[in-house]
Amino acid sequence: MVQIFTKNRIYDFMRFKYISLSFSIFLFIGSIFLLATKGLNYGIDFSGGTLIQLKYEQKAPLDAIRNALSVDETLKNASVTEFGSEHDVNIRFTGSSSNLSSDISADIKNLLKNTGNFEVRRVDIVGPKVGNELREKGLMAILISFTAVLIYLAFRFEWRFSLAAIISEIHDICITLGAISFFSIDVNLDTLAAILTVLGYSLNDTIIIFDRIREGIQTSKRSDIQGIINESVSATLSRTILTSLTTLMVVVVLFFFGGDMINGFSFVLIVGILVGTVSSVYIASAFLIWLKFSVENFRAREAAKQKLKKERERERAMYEKGIV
Repeated sequence: MVQIFTKNRIYDFMRFKYISLSFSIFLFIGSIFLLATKGLNYGIDFSGGTLIQLKYEQKAPLDAIRNALSVDETLKNASVTEFGSEHDVNIRFTGSSSNLSSDISADIKNLLKNTGNFEVRRVDIVGPKVGNELREKGLMAILISFTAVLIYLAFRFEWRFSLAAIISEIHDICITLGAISFFSIDVNLDTLAAILTVLGYSLNDTIIIFDRIREGIQTSKRSDIQGIINESVSATLSRTILTSLTTLMVVVVLFFFGGDMINGFSFVLIVGILVGTVSSVYIASAFLIWLKFSVENFRAREAAKQKLKKERERERAMYEKGIV
């Protein structure tokens, strides 16, 4: 089997920790600025309203469609945009559709009959109350997931490991949300699912590297945390690269060939996988250095725990034999 990286070779990843930190801070601040100024583009699922997708046999005449819709009081302020190709059109409007008949497709066909030959591919209607409820539940899902992550990390790792992992998770989610805002991706339920997937994917990658670092602290002859991080990341590098690449290839195929319906979902995953993989090495691991993690103190605490464990086992064995 061909090895992607030289076996047992140690790569000096931490040499670039300040460069990666500077770039990450730039992306993080840029994402916060975008979210504060531009915000997120909530889709029909969260904002409520009606979404209608049309497919024309010829190039869609956007201006003619807007003019035809302007005669209707409900549709005159509708947003008309291309969707995927020049033949596909999204018609989106907020508010109640009570002014339309029960068959919205028939109303649209009647209003746009002079704009060319087309078919109605999709009609989604979400009331404003339902949209608000979905948005609140979506936010609650993210908060509950993040709280569960915090609790898990608190029990799994020493506090510096936990804090570094939390910082990495916040970094990944904020940059992913910033990319969603920058590219004006509609935030719907599928986008929310992708964000939660990114949260879990990034955490899994970080935990694998942290477990290897923790193991390396016990087995390595080195006493400097930077050297142990380089050894541990190098040991897991093949797994990290292969896992990320195979996952990324599938998501990229979905993005280009899965259709416009899942473009937002796959885009979020692409950004999240790239950011999460890099941050596991250059954010989560590097923060152990910046948090002044002490290898000697950690080894001393682990040795004390092992000594206490052995004493308890010896006392238990003596009790079972009736010696005490």
